[in-house]
Amino acid sequence: MDDEVICRRSFEASGTRGRRPRDAGLKWLAMARAIVGCMLAASAVLAATRGTTVYRNADLPPLLECLDGTRVGSREQWPRRRAEIRELMCRHFVGTFPQTVPAIVKAEVLEEKRPADGSTRRRVRLTFDTPRKVSCELWVWVPGGEGPFPLLLTAPRYYQIGWAEMAVERGYMACLYPGVDSYHHEEGYPGYERVWLTFRAEYPKATWTDISTKAWLASRALDYLLDPKFGYRVAPGQVGIIGWSRYGKQSMIAAAFDGRITCVVARSPGSPASCPYRFTSRNTFMETPADFPGLWFLPTVRSYLGREHELPIDAHGWLALIAPRRLLIHVAHNDGCEPTFAVERAYRAGREVYDLLGHPESLRVLYRAGGHGPITDEQRRQNLDWLDLSFGRGRAKAADFPEEFIHRFEWPAWRAGLSDADLAIPEGRRARILWALGQAPERVEWDGTRTFLSDAESALMTHDRWAARHTVRVPVSFGANVRGNIYHGLKAKAPMPIVIWLHPYSYASGYNEGYGVQGTTVYHRLAAAGIVVLCFDQCGFGLRLLEGRDFYRRSPKWSRLGRMVHDVRAAVDFLVDGKGEAKSALPEIDPSRIYVLGYSLGGMVGLYAAALDERIAGVASFCGFTPLRTDSDAGPTGGNRRLWEWHALQPLLGVFQDDYARVPYDFHDVLSLIAPRPCLVVSPTRDRDANAAEVARCIARARPAWAEHGAADRLTHRAPDDVNRFQAPQHAVFLEWLKSLEAPKP
Repeated sequence: MDDEVICRRSFEASGTRGRRPRDAGLKWLAMARAIVGCMLAASAVLAATRGTTVYRNADLPPLLECLDGTRVGSREQWPRRRAEIRELMCRHFVGTFPQTVPAIVKAEVLEEKRPADGSTRRRVRLTFDTPRKVSCELWVWVPGGEGPFPLLLTAPRYYQIGWAEMAVERGYMACLYPGVDSYHHEEGYPGYERVWLTFRAEYPKATWTDISTKAWLASRALDYLLDPKFGYRVAPGQVGIIGWSRYGKQSMIAAAFDGRITCVVARSPGSPASCPYRFTSRNTFMETPADFPGLWFLPTVRSYLGREHELPIDAHGWLALIAPRRLLIHVAHNDGCEPTFAVERAYRAGREVYDLLGHPESLRVLYRAGGHGPITDEQRRQNLDWLDLSFGRGRAKAADFPEEFIHRFEWPAWRAGLSDADLAIPEGRRARILWALGQAPERVEWDGTRTFLSDAESALMTHDRWAARHTVRVPVSFGANVRGNIYHGLKAKAPMPIVIWLHPYSYASGYNEGYGVQGTTVYHRLAAAGIVVLCFDQCGFGLRLLEGRDFYRRSPKWSRLGRMVHDVRAAVDFLVDGKGEAKSALPEIDPSRIYVLGYSLGGMVGLYAAALDERIAGVASFCGFTPLRTDSDAGPTGGNRRLWEWHALQPLLGVFQDDYARVPYDFHDVLSLIAPRPCLVVSPTRDRDANAAEVARCIARARPAWAEHGAADRLTHRAPDDVNRFQAPQHAVFLEWLKSLEAPKP
């Protein structure tokens, strides 16, 4: 490739237009050669890895490590890894872009308004030098005054226009570019939802997707606004972009590929943007690679459902490509599209790149209470304050955007608070299990007042979204004011069996199911089948999210897993002895027929609870565990580190991090304490969070405990050829198992 072509393409790729200063030519040529060299090197490494070893990593692929294992330890080494990440993000998520950027051949002002606020608002049609000379419209709002003005880009969806209005009030120029989703027909902006299709058709060799095409359109708006010949006075280096939900994804992607965008606000962008798929798979009830609609991302990424850990890059790659420019991710505690745990895993990984490049202050997560929406004016002001801070304007301060964590657990500091006596392992199977769950306080903190989930809280958590016909929801409180709901049908015969439903790692939604629901949720399905179901958010999840953040400050020698088991036993106290309250009348239940059903995290909690409470008549655990002593941190599951550090569930396991073989018990011990009561274990062979062979060996070791009681048939193990999930077929497996237990004895 000759020097002139290298130089020209580098300018086209960056979106730069106009003449190059003559004395800057060599500088740009050297930069262009370096960029092309990095991209060629990255492509060579990627080509060499294709068709060889399958990548597997339960945690996020390190952003500061190339695929060939080379560590990135300096700014000079970063461009090579950045080019590799860029290629990977294109290959797995958004496809390829056109090789050249079309020039603007005509710009026409179709309409101009001058409202009372002193701004000038223009509707502009741009025609591009594409094969068919296609065009698109956009709106440019210029505030009163001489400028130069900072610039804000956003797609003109009705809930985003408020940002543009507020920005103009602050002295920003605003551009409403034609990046509207094909599902959104916006009044006042006719045809904007089809523009991406028009441009996509011009470049049949590009494999770009819906969102990446619309992100590319934001860059074409910049080509117009930053070209001096069109007369807009944009402040140098002060270009921001903002978007909510799908447009938050779009904003991050636009900035990832266009360095002229210097500041991003992505509100609730979800997966795969702020949230890596590794931490929003089926066992979180959040968005998986199979759940995005239409052509948002490449169809090939859907094949990673259930094997998300094999992606050689994940959504944290966008943070790396945006670094070191300003990026604010605005996250809600109970957003059904964006679990805080996933956001923080990506943030921590992205922060390493920002640190390397010397700008750790330029990346932040801003938390808010509530769910996905709505957007309030106060939240809009906070978002624009981030732009002001980034551009050195207004009254915004760095202190307004502190580094805040919900899921950071400092294990060494926790370990330092333990004495030798705390670490002394007792004798006996049950005692060792209780020791590993930590030292429960004599009394859980609680002021003695009982409250119930409000209608507003259940609406936020969409408890009734999938309601089946003829089912009733009754708010209840038990234990230390653990608030939940009981579901039951209207036609069931009393006394009824009851199931305690224990949810997975669903940080945002708690016990409710979000993505992946087939027909209805498990609790409505069971209620419709004549079973009473008790549901509640476990410690650190759903409406109890911040309880998890503060747990070890209040109970330093207990464990969150221990608290979860404690709450299940408190639920049994409520069902057997009435220790709690219901907001309205409950159906008659049979206290001898209390079952526990758990999935993923809930499957593990359910096994511990059943092992330690003989009042539980039976337990079903789906994808609930992999044996502790053989679960290496370096393995594809992520090992026990997931339990003692990532999720901070059982910190005492960290004592054995150098040799898990020394863990004083394993799940065959837990299972054996359940015998001879009925126990169903479902462990799919393709569960990425478990070693299927080790689970099978664990079950075999536990079987003698049932055989000793002449009840070998009561331990049921199923190992379907499936991935980790809990949907309608798995609900049916549980119902079939429970029906067999409830059937009249001959």
